[in-house]
Amino acid sequence: MIDPTGVGKTEIARRLAKLTGAPFIKIEASKFTEVGYHGRDVESMIRDLLDQAINMVRAEMAEEVRVKATDAANERVVDLLLPGFNSDVKGNSGYVPVEQSEERRQHTRSRLLEQVKAGRLDEREIEMTVSSKPQTSVMFASMGLDQMDPDMANMFERMIPEQSQTRKLSVKDARNVLIEQETDKLLDKDKITTEAINRTENSGIVFLDEIDKIAVNSSGGKQGGPDVSRQGVQRDLLPIVEGSVVNTRYGSVHTDHILFVAAGAFHVASVSDLMPELQGRFPIRVELSALTREDFVRILTEPDNALTRQQQALLGVEGLKVTFDDDAIDAIAELAAQANTTLENIGARRLMTIVEKVFEEVNFDAPERVAKGDETFSVSADFVRQQVASIVQDEDLSKFVL
Repeated sequence: MIDPTGVGKTEIARRLAKLTGAPFIKIEASKFTEVGYHGRDVESMIRDLLDQAINMVRAEMAEEVRVKATDAANERVVDLLLPGFNSDVKGNSGYVPVEQSEERRQHTRSRLLEQVKAGRLDEREIEMTVSSKPQTSVMFASMGLDQMDPDMANMFERMIPEQSQTRKLSVKDARNVLIEQETDKLLDKDKITTEAINRTENSGIVFLDEIDKIAVNSSGGKQGGPDVSRQGVQRDLLPIVEGSVVNTRYGSVHTDHILFVAAGAFHVASVSDLMPELQGRFPIRVELSALTREDFVRILTEPDNALTRQQQALLGVEGLKVTFDDDAIDAIAELAAQANTTLENIGARRLMTIVEKVFEEVNFDAPERVAKGDETFSVSADFVRQQVASIVQDEDLSKFVL
């Protein structure tokens, strides 16, 4: 995908993944370094994609056993509220028969269980033992060792023991912890791993952004410095995109059927500056057009979470009702298109700058307006132009200041 920034390249790939239920990861190509240098190698993106698939499959399977896990967690909460219930009834005093005592306990237990389910005991505190295992991936990532051999990482995980500590928690928090524990017991980890690897291999999507940043500009004479590393990254990408086997902590992943989508603005470099072999591995080329004034109008009016609706909801919290005239929407779109033409073209992100500038004073004065009884505010085209004049009036003159 070749286009200016801010026209929706990433959103296209993300929605594609959402529609198909595929594992998706977005990563900047400029973050990678050649194998042997300090930094991330290109195989790490496949490991990250598999981690994403593991989380996705686990969440789906956890939802399937949620009811069973919740019931088991409620029973354990009642056990904590009734200590000693599960122990054998011994040494009865003789005043109450064992059968009656057991029946009374069962009745008390069922009443407690109903109250726990209804949430009436959420604020009550109970004492429980919580187990936690340090995440080795996080520990090693901070030390720069997150790219270590998968077998080595598994060995370190087995070496580090679980840590248990007794904590006082509210019934609500304890219930959430116990639901997680019961869910872990009910899930088949091997099944999760197998399904995640299958999804990664057959429907995974890798979005490589800023691919133009690893292109080597052919206009300059001798290549050296960062150009060498960029070429190395391109060479490392070749087998991954073409199809190879990447070893991960969960097993081997074949990249033959993973969809790779590369995107870049290509302002300085051109597609021809990439290695010919890499160009050939991305056969479908799409050029996206820059956003126009009409596109900005649609962006401001059609989405459910449009910037205009966000501002209305934000000021609604203060008690101020905001309305937009049709010509105000047109003015915002026109000013955004004008700013993208005269200044740097940053696509739809320009709208956020314009809208924030329009509401800068209104956001500040909203509480005072409401206190004075002025609970409605209408945004007109004249108001928009008055607020935004300082942004689009002149080009950026700071470049001429010494």
